[in-house]
Amino acid sequence: GGGGGGGSVYSASDVAREEFPDLDLTVRGAISIARRLQDPLAELVKVDPKSIGVGQYQHDVYQGLLARKLDEVVESCVNLVGVELNTASAPLLARVAGIGPSLAKKIVAHRDLNGAFKSRKGLLDVPGVGPRTFEQAAGFLRVRGGEHPLDASAVHPERYGLVERIATDLGVPVGSLIGDTAAIARIDAKKYEAGDVGSFTLNDILSELKKPGRDPRATFEPPKFRDDVRTMEDLKPGMELEGVVTNVTAFGAFVDIGVHQDGLVHVSQLADRFVKDPNEVAKVGEKIKVRVLEVDLVRKRIALTAKKGGAPAGARPQAGGPPAGGDGRPRNDRSGGRPAQGQGKGQGSSGGGFRNNPFADLLRK
Repeated sequence: GGGGGGGSVYSASDVAREEFPDLDLTVRGAISIARRLQDPLAELVKVDPKSIGVGQYQHDVYQGLLARKLDEVVESCVNLVGVELNTASAPLLARVAGIGPSLAKKIVAHRDLNGAFKSRKGLLDVPGVGPRTFEQAAGFLRVRGGEHPLDASAVHPERYGLVERIATDLGVPVGSLIGDTAAIARIDAKKYEAGDVGSFTLNDILSELKKPGRDPRATFEPPKFRDDVRTMEDLKPGMELEGVVTNVTAFGAFVDIGVHQDGLVHVSQLADRFVKDPNEVAKVGEKIKVRVLEVDLVRKRIALTAKKGGAPAGARPQAGGPPAGGDGRPRNDRSGGRPAQGQGKGQGSSGGGFRNNPFADLLRK
């Protein structure tokens, strides 16, 4: 599973070697995992999205198209969140629309040589950044504490004039308009619609002024893991638990219940009705209430049910456990595992590393 969502892949990569030329492979991996807690998106973009683990049939599809589509998802995610121009690494800047790897390196080199950018406009001083690139990238870059208050927002520089006009009409400076919901509520949006500025663009600008740099993600509430359940030995049949779905395959859903080993809710146990496709009822990252059916400590497999009425007599679904690696030993990547019938080529590649992954659900789509 790429060592928990690509950690080991990163540590052996060219990016890691450039960042930490004098450090051992394991130390690089440890730094990467620690950084994920600080800024998951900035760290995860350094890993090829394929290495993070992208579902059951990852190896059965056309690899070129898969790579391209995953790159598009990562890029759209980065652009949606925005990137801090003065702290972003080259791999993160490379994901911004219009920039790419070689220009990203030039931006970082310019920043190292001349110090922090004081405004978005400062980007135009970087060799290779022309008006076209600036137009594409500027709205996705942020400069906190810069010369213009809107440099820290998602408002594009070509709309600064419009926002300045709105502020003047209200009789307030642009800086104090940002975040002032009462003042923004007084704005008559229709008055400013003209040319290429329609109601959609204006609403977007006003939303951004209300909550600059708003987090585009939905609120996430982690599952409440039980304090008395920390290892597989603590699990007993009949126990009710809350968990989070880490992977959905053709034969069921893998669920993290807080014991370092994902359990499997077999497709026959996902709902009280017949379920043909597990994707109908389970999504990666969502919370789910489950009950323990069976625990196999030897093979490290946990069988769970999400049925309200309990398992029918004689129903013994295959439990999830880590598939063996190429050397025949079980892999400890918390990836769940295959059922006995050996379904799911490539299934072992996805893993619990998704728990803190900001685009887990995006990469699964």
